Amino acid sequence: MSSKTELKEVHQLNGTGPTASPCSSDGPGREPLAGTSEFLGPDGAGVEVAIESRANAKGVREEDALLENGSQSNESDDVSTDRGPAPPSPLKETSFSIGLQVLFPFLLAGFGTVAAGMVLDIVQHWEVFQKVTEVFILVPALLGLKGNLEMTLASRLSTAANIGHMDTPKELWRMITGNMALIQVQATVVGFLASIAAVVFGWIPDGHFSIPHAFLLCASSVATAFIASLVLGMIMIGVIIGSRKIGINPDNVATPIAASLGDLITLALLSGISWGLYLELNHWRYIYPLVCAFFVALLPVWVVLARRSPATREVLYSGWEPVIIAMAISSVGGLILDKTVSDPNFAGMAVFTPVINGVGGNLVAVQASRISTFLHMNGMPGENTEQAPRRCPSPCTTFFSPDVNSRSARVLFLLVVPGHLVFLYTISCMQGGHTTLTLIFIIFYMTAALLQVLILLYIADWMVHWMWGRGLDPDNFSIPYLTALGDLLGTGLLALSFHILWLIGDRDTDVGD
Repeated sequence: MSSKTELKEVHQLNGTGPTASPCSSDGPGREPLAGTSEFLGPDGAGVEVAIESRANAKGVREEDALLENGSQSNESDDVSTDRGPAPPSPLKETSFSIGLQVLFPFLLAGFGTVAAGMVLDIVQHWEVFQKVTEVFILVPALLGLKGNLEMTLASRLSTAANIGHMDTPKELWRMITGNMALIQVQATVVGFLASIAAVVFGWIPDGHFSIPHAFLLCASSVATAFIASLVLGMIMIGVIIGSRKIGINPDNVATPIAASLGDLITLALLSGISWGLYLELNHWRYIYPLVCAFFVALLPVWVVLARRSPATREVLYSGWEPVIIAMAISSVGGLILDKTVSDPNFAGMAVFTPVINGVGGNLVAVQASRISTFLHMNGMPGENTEQAPRRCPSPCTTFFSPDVNSRSARVLFLLVVPGHLVFLYTISCMQGGHTTLTLIFIIFYMTAALLQVLILLYIADWMVHWMWGRGLDPDNFSIPYLTALGDLLGTGLLALSFHILWLIGDRDTDVGD
């Protein structure tokens, strides 16, 4: 039985699906409960399915406290009179509780991006970055893997945990092995394609192409993507399991923590691997294709493991479009970074780019994951069209309506200014970027950051609901697009701010050491 069918049965039994109608405990109102007998064969072999569905339904009702779906859960409890008295009405998630759960992971993720920015500020002067400048194009594309793979993994596992698909050891192990194998397949392929994009974008402006440099980029990209995804994937699984055990909504903490270590680990790996391979450029050139061949040879193993899990089998076949398009979008941001980082008028771009891109991607990933979980609690993708309007929502609906998703959007938006102030102060104390933080620079920087997050949260509200209405699972499709757009918007708006500051003569922003 596939995971989609199981989820649909859970909704029907629990009364949370779009077709369930609450009713009294006698008369025609017991019709949804009678549906349980449809699982029972002549010899009663279907009892285990019904029990498992009820257990999953219990997990759904517990999570309703976080998603304001308590009324549906209570109505379903009235139907299932044989399960004892109905639980008390769950509490609604307040703005304070959302902010409290998001704040610590958000700050942790932000300091991770600050550390990544400091690393990039240092390694930009390394010989491999000076001689093979296409490595800069790889930076946003590979850092964006946390949005393409790790954040998508976190969102997918958070939803599975919230709806009760990771409650038993067997289900948990199946989800872990399937998802870990899946992201290794995706990381290897995306790393290879990112290197091709870097070679093409580096060749177009100058018309210069170097085969050894192309193999160097390919080996560095594939090895970095594979190792980073392996490490971060294991961390994500631990975070989600731990969150469920201590009663925290994984949607609020998993994606920021993925980003907190994602940028730093990925950038450190890319710098170290590319530098190590560059040292062998004139002596052991054949090592580059050998590295690529090694990781490609492992692909069949990961494909076989990913196909064993119904939850990842579908993503293995249909989840490539958002990952590849997101990689291409991030590579455009990398092209902007490549052309600005060596310009003295854009001093500081290297240290601030991971910060503004990371913060925007972290916040929009939290919002997308929350909206996706909310929709999963009310049905299957494509079924509940009332919850997923196809037309664009108004900004007032996105940010000022009374529902819980609008409330979380306001909380996340309000975190932008204080968060960036803390991160800018940290960079200033560490003397990163060779940049003096003047008042006018802070104003332009904050304007770019606020505009980036405002656009991303609005697009997330439309995109998640639109994908749901078309029958696409937002956990697999929305976050790669949103984080890639965050990279492009962040890099572009930051470069525009630096350019405007240079035009108006704020020379304090480009003082180099």
